[in-house]
Amino acid sequence: MKHIVSAKQVIMGTAGLAVLSALSGCQSSQEESQNAEAPNKFLVVEQQPNGKYVVIEEMPTTGPSRAIIHETDENGTVHERVMTEGEMKALADQEYKKMQEGKSELNSEPKSEGLGLGGTILAAAGGALLGNMIANSLMNNTNFRKNQDASNKSAYHRSANQSGSKASNGSSKKSFFGNSGSRSSSSSSSFGG
Repeated sequence: MKHIVSAKQVIMGTAGLAVLSALSGCQSSQEESQNAEAPNKFLVVEQQPNGKYVVIEEMPTTGPSRAIIHETDENGTVHERVMTEGEMKALADQEYKKMQEGKSELNSEPKSEGLGLGGTILAAAGGALLGNMIANSLMNNTNFRKNQDASNKSAYHRSANQSGSKASNGSSKKSFFGNSGSRSSSSSSSFGG
């Protein structure tokens, strides 16, 4: 039996390969953009009655990272101040150094809701302020993650954690074209008998 390949078959095969490579290129560029540098953060941090701080609002921003700090004085008056990216970096860096020395509250199990201001800033925006390598090393510390969850009450943090846990559990299967979902069943029929 002789196999004859026509020009039409070669063109169709080449076109198919081009489409597949384009589709895989789109998917990998999306993954690369997700793995790129952590986005800058805009935070609203609130002091609790116990003197600790929690993040009540968090959102990514295209501008520099910054935070609005709500603090209550001894008379019960709430004061608001803006913390610049430079101030946040300095505070996060100090807290990271304390953590490396084992002197940070981020090293231990959470004892109550909230953290000190430096710990709260590091937990909420460590990757954006100090870089992804430091953020990755922090995420390998289970006490850090527990403290991060205890100090961040923002809807953004909760939704980011939920989508991260769904993606990491591996239960959803992707089809050849990247769509997740159920398998489709098809019936076949034979022609002519």
